[in-house]
Amino acid sequence: MRSTDDEFEEFARARTPHLYRTAWLLVGDRHHAEDLVQETLARMFRAWRGLRRIDNPQAYAQTVLVRTFISHRRRRRSSERPTSTVPELAVRSGDIELRLALERALAELQPLDRAVLVLRFFEDRSVEQVALDLGKKPGAIRTMTWRALDRLRAVLGDDAVQLTAS
Repeated sequence: MRSTDDEFEEFARARTPHLYRTAWLLVGDRHHAEDLVQETLARMFRAWRGLRRIDNPQAYAQTVLVRTFISHRRRRRSSERPTSTVPELAVRSGDIELRLALERALAELQPLDRAVLVLRFFEDRSVEQVALDLGKKPGAIRTMTWRALDRLRAVLGDDAVQLTAS
């Protein structure tokens, strides 16, 4: 018979890449994303025995990740972001300039707006799923999505038109 610790380790190994990707999209920094995933998994581990009553531990982990991100952003109101030299990355297909402009624009949004956009469009979640993850009503998520997209367009400004046209 497998122990609870073994089951959690298997769960953590399977979900870590997905959680990391979402965390990176939320924070935009490798180190902060790793910290966010580690804290999410630590919280999941503490609650693991109670999770047998939850139908979808993967969705619960995603919810813990997003709520931890929002909680950290509320506590840390500093706009400073420590950086070092950016390592060379392999070139991926797609428009790199557009991706970088989008990352910069997302970084300027409020944490909840950024979480809504990441979950809706990068994670391809439905309005209802995002509402459950964030503890909001679906109508509120629709409104938040519309307003966050409007803010994103305002931040991107003319750059979005130039980047998509080229």
